Amino acid sequence: MQAQENINNAMENSIDGTPETWDAVVVGGGPAGATAANELAGRGLSVVLLERGGRIKPCGGAIPPIAIEEFDIPDELIVARVKSARVISPSRRQVDMPIDGGFVGMVDREDFDEWLRQRAADAGARRETGSFVRLDRDADGTAVVEFRRGRSSGELERIRARGVVGADGARSEVARQSVPEAKTIPYVAAYHEIIESPEDGGGGTNGQGKDDAREAHFAGDRCDIYYEGRLSPDFYAWVFPHGKTTSVGVGSANKGFSLRSAVTTLRSEAGLGDSATVRREGAPIPLRPLSKWDNGRDVVLAGDAAGVVAPASGEGIYYAMLGGRLASESVAAFLASGDARELAKARKRFLKAHGRVFWILGLLQRFWYSNDKRRERFVSICRDPDVQHLTWQAYMHKRLVRAKPLAHVRIFFKDLAHLFGLVTP
Repeated sequence: MQAQENINNAMENSIDGTPETWDAVVVGGGPAGATAANELAGRGLSVVLLERGGRIKPCGGAIPPIAIEEFDIPDELIVARVKSARVISPSRRQVDMPIDGGFVGMVDREDFDEWLRQRAADAGARRETGSFVRLDRDADGTAVVEFRRGRSSGELERIRARGVVGADGARSEVARQSVPEAKTIPYVAAYHEIIESPEDGGGGTNGQGKDDAREAHFAGDRCDIYYEGRLSPDFYAWVFPHGKTTSVGVGSANKGFSLRSAVTTLRSEAGLGDSATVRREGAPIPLRPLSKWDNGRDVVLAGDAAGVVAPASGEGIYYAMLGGRLASESVAAFLASGDARELAKARKRFLKAHGRVFWILGLLQRFWYSNDKRRERFVSICRDPDVQHLTWQAYMHKRLVRAKPLAHVRIFFKDLAHLFGLVTP
C-alpha cells in the first residue's frame, strides 16, 4: 500500500509538464538493477526500473548456492545443476574437479533476468523500456534522468529522481557521466554461442593429453574450462551446460584476437560444431572494481557498471545481485537522512566482504594465465584435493576458508614448487 501511495504521489508531479519525481530511478534491468529496484520498492519507495530490452548478456549463467539462498531464487529457474568442473590444459591434459555434496546452479539469462525484473514490478517498481541518454539537473538541483522510450528512437522522456542507481552494464553511460574513472576502466571482451545441447555422452573427443587422455564427451552436469592460449591468450574458454541449451564461449582483453574464430575452433574440437546455434552474443566484462561507485551527491553504481566481476573466473551474477542490494541500502539510507555520504557505503561494504578474494583472484589471473607454460602448471595444481576443496568452498559460499589452516600451508608450498619448476606438470 505504501509503495502504491508513493507511486501515485510521484505521478501527480507530472502535471503542467513538470517531470515526475520518484524516490529512485534504477537504470539497467540486469541482475544488479532488478535486485536494487526490487529491494527499494520493497521498502515502500517509489521506483522506476529503466531497461533497454531486447538484449541478453553473454554469460556462463552460473550461480552459487549462496545466491540461491540469499536472493530466494526458485527451483524452476535452475535449468541445470553442475556437479563437477573439468579443466583442460594446453597439452590437453584434463583434470576433473567434483563438487563434494553440492552443486552450482545454471540459469538462462533471458528467463532469469526477466523473472528478476518482474519480481521488482510485483514489489511495486514501475517498469519502463527505454535507452538512457543523460543525467541532467533541474533548477533546484534534483537529478533528471533523460531517456528515449523504446529501443533508441522514441520520444525523449524526463524523470526526476531523488536518487539514481546506475546498473547499465560494463560501459555504463550513467557511470561515465557521474564517475570520471569509468571512462578508462579496462575490459575483457566476452563472446559466446548458445547451442542446442547434445545428449549426455555426445560431442567429440578432446582428450589428447600425454598421461591423462580420456574422451571428453559432453556432460549436462559438468562445466568444461579450457586454459589454452590458442583459445584465449589471457583468459579462458568454456562449455557450460544450461539444460536444453549450452553456452560455448571465450573471453580476452587482446583486441587483435578473434573470439568468433576461437569459439568455432572450440565447438569443432569438442564435437559441438553440428549442434544448432540458438543465438550469438558478445559484451565487455570489466577487469576490476572502480575505486569510486558514487558521485557524492545522489548516484551510486552497481554490478558491471561498478566493475564487480570476479577476476580469473569472470563470475558476475552473484556479485551483481549483492551490489544491487548494497546500492539499494545506501540509497534508502541517503533518502532517509539526506546525507550523501551514505552512498559510498555500498562500495565499502562490498569490499569489506569480498575485496580480499578479488585481490587474490586478480593475482592468480595475472600470473597463471600469462602463458601456456604457466597454464599447464596451473591445471596440474588443480589436481590437488586441497586445492579442489578450498576452491569449491570459496566459490560456493563466497568466503575464504579458514577451517583448514594446514591445507593452506600445503597449497602454499605446492604453489612454490610449481612456480620454480620443481614439480612435473
